[in-house]
Formats: sequence, C-alpha cells, structure tokens
Amino acid sequence: MATRTYKDTGALVGGVSPVLEVPFHDDGALDPDGFTTVVERVLATGVSSMMFPGFASEFHKLDGERDLLTSLFLERTRERDDVAAIVSVTDHATRHAIARARRAADLGADALNLLPPHFLGPSRDAVLTHLRAVLAAVDPLPVVVQYAPAQTGTALDAPTLHRLAAEHPHLRWVKVEAAPPGRLIAALAAGERPLPSLVGYAGLHLPDALRRGAVGVQPGCSFTELYVECWRRWQHGDEAGAVDLHTRLLPYLSYWMQHVELIVAVEKEISVRRGWFASAHCRAPGHRLDEEELRMIDRFCAEFAPLIPELAQ
Repeated sequence: MATRTYKDTGALVGGVSPVLEVPFHDDGALDPDGFTTVVERVLATGVSSMMFPGFASEFHKLDGERDLLTSLFLERTRERDDVAAIVSVTDHATRHAIARARRAADLGADALNLLPPHFLGPSRDAVLTHLRAVLAAVDPLPVVVQYAPAQTGTALDAPTLHRLAAEHPHLRWVKVEAAPPGRLIAALAAGERPLPSLVGYAGLHLPDALRRGAVGVQPGCSFTELYVECWRRWQHGDEAGAVDLHTRLLPYLSYWMQHVELIVAVEKEISVRRGWFASAHCRAPGHRLDEEELRMIDRFCAEFAPLIPELAQ
C-alpha cells in the first residue's frame, strides 16, 4: 500500500456510527442521487463515522454498483477531518476481499470493516486464514472485524480475536452483533490488550453493551438522531434519560429486528417519509411491509417527531 496520512480514527470511530442504506427506484434500478442525499443527511446529524456497505445497505443485492456507491461515499467524506469513512469488505473469496480492501484503501477509506466469509460454512481455520490475509494486505489501515453469528453462522471468541489483534495491531475494534452481546463485549474489553467493541443489531442491547465497555453503536441510518440523543445523554451522565429513550425505542426495535430484511424495509419507509428519496423499494427477495407494520411506522413517526426534524414538519 502507498504511504498515506490517516485521520485520527481512534477518536472518530465510536459513538454513533450509522450504516448507510441504498435507495432504489420503483423498478429496482439504483438511485445514486438518493444515496448522495443519504450520506449528506447522515453527516448533518453530527456523527463522527459512517459505514458502507452493510446488511442495512443490502450489500448482498448489489453488483458492480458497490464501486460507484463507495466512490460517492468517499468523495463526500474525504475532506472531512471530523468524520471517518468505514468501507466494509464482505467478499467471500479471499482474493476478491483483498482486492476490494486495497481498492478502498487507495480511494481514501479511513478504516475497513471486515466481515468473515460464511457462505457454505467454511471451517474456523479457513475463516481465520481469510481474516489474516486481508489484514496483512491493508496494514496499517485501521480495521473493524464484524462478528454477526446469527447472519453468518461464524463462531469467534474473545481469545481468538485477541490473538488476531496481537498479530495485527491495526485490528482496532470488533463489531459485536451477537444476541445478547454483553459477555463478549466485556471479554474483549478485558485482557492484556483491550479490544474495543461497537455494538450492532440496531442497538437493541445498547445500555447493557455500554455498561460492559462498548465504545459505540452501529445501527441503520434512517433515525440516526435518536441514537445520537441516546448517546449524548449517556455521555453527559444522564444514564436514566438514555435508558428511558432506549426503552421507548424497544417495542419497535424488538419487532423490526426479527429479521434483517424487515428492518431494512422499515428504515427505507422512514427515510421516504423524511423526504430523503422517493421510493422505499427493496430488491427482491425481501420483506414487504403489511398494513399493520405500516401503522407501526406511523406510530413511531408520531412518537419521535420531536427528535427527527422532517417528521416534525
């Protein structure tokens, strides 16, 4: 890799770090202008890092479009010293993962998110060999390893991740999407070299994760303001206020997180109502919201309009 100057990702990656969604037109065609709007609206919430692509981005339904979207993402964050752009590497084949990781680094990614390979259940040794190869290829670019056992079936534990970080010190964080995540977060935060965690899974377990040492949350992006407010309260010592806001969110999150495709569809519907883009289309196969689920979104928008600018208009 060419020598370059990196942003202070240690200070930027943490807090609320949304995963960007990808808008499509009604016919399923990509909506690049809508994606640009998503990036700009999320930046306006004051977050210090963002990630693309992730499960919330429907990365598994994108083809060569990922390169265009990654370029648009990095173009709008490259000159921002106060924002870290995290590019996710989700490719199954190690060769492709290395190529994508290097390409993201060359384009100016501030950090990488590395999703372990999982298609057809590769062995633990094969998964670790993949992770080591990609980590070695992008050293010293900071890296997050994403642990999402429900979505991938991959099994990793704290001792293994600590050893991996000892071998590759630029492995700086683990995104924990186990349910519940608390014990792994605490185990990662312990040890000779603590490994900070970002909690995923829409922040469903956020208060417990924070109590156990998580340094950030990576939810979807359509109601980022609610996570920012929850985080602000926690950071200012108002734990009760943060828990109260999170408790109000729980009935919605617990239903929507029954399936990734469900919360993706919900988030897109909310973004359309905010005027970010025109269509809530999700590429098939996906989840089609029924009337009761749309009414739940109505209730959500009414309840949280005071904290979400466009919904209050």
